[in-house]
Amino acid sequence: MVRRLERVTEWVMGVMLAAMMVLVFSNVVLRYAFGTGIVWGEEISRLLFVWLVFLGAILALKNHQHLGLELLVARLSPQGRKLCAILSHSLMLYALYLFFMGSYVQTVIGLDIYSTVLRFSTALYAAAGLFPALVMAVIVLLNLVRILMSHPAAMIPGTPDHAAFGSDL
Repeated sequence: MVRRLERVTEWVMGVMLAAMMVLVFSNVVLRYAFGTGIVWGEEISRLLFVWLVFLGAILALKNHQHLGLELLVARLSPQGRKLCAILSHSLMLYALYLFFMGSYVQTVIGLDIYSTVLRFSTALYAAAGLFPALVMAVIVLLNLVRILMSHPAAMIPGTPDHAAFGSDL
């Protein structure tokens, strides 16, 4: 189920990227060749880009592909690495809470503000943070529970054996 959702997300991201490419390329050609352009293309491209970034962040977190520096943590004992992982996961959950709340506030503010050309609610931009914040919080929380339970699939940064790398939730 999780793998299927991941594939659907990747497919949606591919469609969004293709649409952005077509819109931006068409606008460039139309501007230079004909002195005109697709007026609404920039708004749609910007909206797709925002959603694309946040959907990509979910996949990167799920697959442990965000940048990280494990040099110091790798030198700690297994218990020290576990303690650092618990602390970092707790901080990530707090940051995701702040991210969700900020996105929520901005979404509410954006409900009464409309884009210049297409007149869609600018809440669509800020709403792009709501879903990823929730999904990323679930991913982090599941790994935190695994760490606390000493589950073999727990991903603890700095651990020499990353057997859980890329595994399903």
